[in-house]
Amino acid sequence: MMDERKRTFTRRQFIKQTSIATIGGSLLLSSHGSVFSETGTAITSRLTDVVVVRNKEVLDKKGRPRNDVVLEMLDVAVSRLTGKSDAIEGWRTLFNPDDFVGIKTNVWRPINTTKAVEQSLKARVISAGVSKKNIAISDRAVLDEPVFQKATALINARPMRSHHWSGVGSLLKNYIMFVPDPYNYHEDSCARLGEIWTYPIVKDKTRLNVLVMFTPQFHNVGPHGFSPKHVWNYYGLIAGYDPVAIDTIGVKIIQGIRDEYFGEQRPLTPSPHHIKVADTKYGIGTSDLTRINLIKIGYDRDSFC
Repeated sequence: MMDERKRTFTRRQFIKQTSIATIGGSLLLSSHGSVFSETGTAITSRLTDVVVVRNKEVLDKKGRPRNDVVLEMLDVAVSRLTGKSDAIEGWRTLFNPDDFVGIKTNVWRPINTTKAVEQSLKARVISAGVSKKNIAISDRAVLDEPVFQKATALINARPMRSHHWSGVGSLLKNYIMFVPDPYNYHEDSCARLGEIWTYPIVKDKTRLNVLVMFTPQFHNVGPHGFSPKHVWNYYGLIAGYDPVAIDTIGVKIIQGIRDEYFGEQRPLTPSPHHIKVADTKYGIGTSDLTRINLIKIGYDRDSFC
């Protein structure tokens, strides 16, 4: 499935493409301040924005993400989320020069957050006026890292993959390293993951969530199972403020990929019910698809969402 075409997109072409896709896609969905009916009663509610940005040019011929394309994709997502036509202005609405910013990454070797995403995020936080010394990127050492210890803002960025204990490893699960005893959160398919988001070390600090969907893993066997044949070139990023909503869309995509690959419905095992629990028990975000404003930008073939 590797894309062997020569790279032909320029930044201007990508922006033009994504603008058209936004107009064509988002207007068919719900918008900010939508009024919808619930049990016969009209309720005004702000839907949760989730932005899916895809670009087939994001991977080079060796399957490595291209730094400039990754940066463009992040800029497009932030522009759409913040409503700022200038991406830098958008980033400046998320961070200010007084912030201490921790970028929570994921270093699992077969599929990780990638340096391209990490460094693009760091570059944009610097563009927002934050000093380099007040920015840290870490995964397993977040409890010991000085910037994370005094962080006023967090970015949560990790790849999507099927997972032996929780059904999927995604944004909610990425914060498991903020507790000293992560093994105690594996019971009932990691149903308590949402509880971590209520702890002072992370509560109300996450300014941006980015689910990396360049090459998501849609099937595995065993706790650390990996097989290249169960990796799908999706060429995407999913961004937003609500990790539950983003994970909900991520699961929808992964399930679509699984069904396509196996030629039949093949539910994730175990069920990733920790996502719904994070909504219904811990109030972290919304897992209700009718309350998610899905904004699809760019390449749309086999989007599964």
